[in-house]
Amino acid sequence: MPRFTSRTLVALAFTLVVWASAFAGIRAGLRAYSPANLAILRFLVASSVLAVYAAVAHFRPPKMSDIPGLILTGAIGITFYNLALNYGETRVTAGAASLLIASVPIWTALAARFWLHEKLTAIGWCGVFVSFAGIALITSGEGEGIRLSPQALIILAAAITSALYMILQKHYLGRYSALEFTAYSIWFGTALMLPFGNGLLHTLRSAPVSATLAVVYLGIFPGALAYVGWAYVLSHGAAGRTSTLLYVIPVLAIGIGWLWLGEVPRLLTFAGGAVALAGVVMVNLRGRTEIVPVAASKSVGPDRSRASA
Repeated sequence: MPRFTSRTLVALAFTLVVWASAFAGIRAGLRAYSPANLAILRFLVASSVLAVYAAVAHFRPPKMSDIPGLILTGAIGITFYNLALNYGETRVTAGAASLLIASVPIWTALAARFWLHEKLTAIGWCGVFVSFAGIALITSGEGEGIRLSPQALIILAAAITSALYMILQKHYLGRYSALEFTAYSIWFGTALMLPFGNGLLHTLRSAPVSATLAVVYLGIFPGALAYVGWAYVLSHGAAGRTSTLLYVIPVLAIGIGWLWLGEVPRLLTFAGGAVALAGVVMVNLRGRTEIVPVAASKSVGPDRSRASA
C-alpha cells in the first residue's frame, strides 16, 4: 500500500472537514427545498463547477466501453445516495442517520475483501467495530435513537451503495484522473436526478437567500471539490482501510453543527468521538496486512496526479 504524501494528507483533511459541514448545510437547505430539489440544485452547481474546470483542463473523453460503468457509478454514488439520504432524513433523526451512514466503512471493508482482495488484520477489524461503537455513543449523546422505519432502511441502503461506489472508484481510478472520474460520475448522476425535479424553478424563486446559498455551498464544496478530493485520496490508498477515516466526519460534523446551527453536544457525544477516533487509529496503524492489493488499487500515474492537483 502506498503511503500518503503531504499532498494526499491535505486533500484528505479538506475532504473530511467539507463533507462534515454538509450535514449542517443540508439541514439549512431543507428549510426551503424538498429533498429531491435540494439534491438536484446542489449537483447542478457541482456539475457546472466541474464543467468549467473540464473546459480549461481538457479532460480526456471516456472510452465508449467505460460509459455504462460510469453511468452506473453516477446512479449509485450520486443519484441514489443523495436522494435516499435526503428523503430518509425527513423522518429519521440526524443522530440516527449519522449512525447509519457511519456504517459505510464496514460495508466498504467487506466489499473490498471480496472484490479488491484487500485484507485487514484482526486488530483492523476490531478497529472497525470500535469506531462503529463510538458512533453509537455519539448518537446516544445526542439523545436521538434509531427508529426502524422505511426511511431508516432507505438511509442504510444509501450507506451500502456508497460503499459500492468506492469499490467502483478503485477500478476507474486506474484509467482516469480523480477529477475526470468525479466529473463523469457527477454529470451522469445529476442527469439521472432531473426527472425528480418538479417545482425546482418555483422553489428557487421563492426560497430565502440563506437557504439557496447553503445549497450552492453544498454544490461547490461538499459536492464538487470534496468528491474530487476523496477520489484523489482513494487513488493513493486501499479502499477498505482508507474508508475507515470517514469515521472522523461525524465528530467534525458535531463541532460544525455547534457553530453553524447552535446544536450543543453532550458529554457522551465527546466520549463517542474519542472512541471512534481510537478505532480509526487501530485500523490505520496496526490493522493492515502487507498483502499488496490488485492492480486496481495501485496509485495513479504522474499525469493523473498532476491533473488532480
